[in-house]
Amino acid sequence: MGLLDGKVAIVTGAGGGLGETHALLLAKEGASVVVNDLGGARDGSGAGSALADQVVDKIKAAGGNAVADYGNVAKEEDARAMVQTAVDSFGKLDFFIANAGILRDKSFKNMTNEMWDIVTDVHLRGTYLTVKAAYDQMLTQETGGSIVVTSSTSGLLGNFGQTNYGAAKAGIAGFARCLFQEGMKYNVRVNILAPTAWSRLTADIFPEGQNMEELLSPDKVSPLVVWLGTDEAKEVTGRTFLVTGNSVQLVSWQAHPIAVKDNTDEPWTVAEIGENVRENFEKWPKGIQPTPRAFD
Repeated sequence: MGLLDGKVAIVTGAGGGLGETHALLLAKEGASVVVNDLGGARDGSGAGSALADQVVDKIKAAGGNAVADYGNVAKEEDARAMVQTAVDSFGKLDFFIANAGILRDKSFKNMTNEMWDIVTDVHLRGTYLTVKAAYDQMLTQETGGSIVVTSSTSGLLGNFGQTNYGAAKAGIAGFARCLFQEGMKYNVRVNILAPTAWSRLTADIFPEGQNMEELLSPDKVSPLVVWLGTDEAKEVTGRTFLVTGNSVQLVSWQAHPIAVKDNTDEPWTVAEIGENVRENFEKWPKGIQPTPRAFD
């Protein structure tokens, strides 16, 4: 018996990396899975069926149920079609994981409009289109469901050379923080994943020779994601989870007072604000340091 027996799930970008480990574990826990992958390179170029097909073959070889979908998450008709594939193949949709993504890293000085547009198109628009299709299906079924979107520390905290990717990932987090509030009315849960994992997208980011492929294996991220689709997680929604290796952390936002006085008083002067900032600066939480990476 698995925790997802009888459930139907879709995972986008499931032809490798995190998406593949999500799909394999979903099937292991009893879910029927639509394995979506356009089959392109990590920069979004190209397409093909091999990546999705090989994951479906692995699931079937292990005794699970899966079908492949080769749609482009950034196209509305493809987003609708992958949800219809779940309904046609397995009768419904319970769980949707928006995972598909690409990279076009470049320092902002050398960023082009094309690099910006394609990354935000796949990540932000692609998440919107596929989640919209899944959400609409869940509302039609009137049985609720679970949605997990994939953000990133690049969007939540920042990272050198990823202004396009970071903007899209921050947008995904903001999108989900709004959607979960609407989904509560219909018993549709929406949670945010910010993973750190070794994959073909991130292989050149991590230092070499430190066993990162094993220490930050994507299969260490998937257990939390899969659990969020179970009935045990029915009260968990609107949350942001940071998962790095075997470390799972809940991200919550905190405010740090700098200058506070009664609102009936006169506004601060510029000099007064400056004095308060200088007095408190050393007490501020330390920001993350830029990742040492070489960019053109």
